Amino acid sequence: MNYLLRLVRLYYTASHLPEYLAPALDLGIRLLLANVFFKSGLTKIQNWDSTLYLFSDVYQVPLLPSDVAAWLSTGTELGLSVLLVLGLFGRFAAAGLSILNVVAVISYAELSEAGLSHHLYWGLLLGVLLLISRSAWSLDAWLERWLGNSA
Repeated sequence: MNYLLRLVRLYYTASHLPEYLAPALDLGIRLLLANVFFKSGLTKIQNWDSTLYLFSDVYQVPLLPSDVAAWLSTGTELGLSVLLVLGLFGRFAAAGLSILNVVAVISYAELSEAGLSHHLYWGLLLGVLLLISRSAWSLDAWLERWLGNSA
């Protein structure tokens, strides 16, 4: 019985070792998502006339004029991606990109099944950053320590 108890304790001690990799996983998720959204923003600014055409004739963004939707989408993708990479206001960035992701799915009626799968995948990863993430490798963690507000 004593041997079994030691074996169980060893298991539970060892089962916590992967938690030390959590900051690396968090950083990987942030970099992957930032890459996707930043490249999308860059594509929009490379040919602004084409972007305006898409937002006026192809995408059906609710409640916003097409030119405003184009500006907001592009600015959100570029700005919030940078915040994700830095880990600065990370939950704010994840929330903003989550909203953008949902609006993109709603706005594009001809989204393929593969495209929808990508958006669902990005949405899940953004949800992880929004709800679970507390990365030690971020400016947010540094700021919390500096301000003395770590929870």
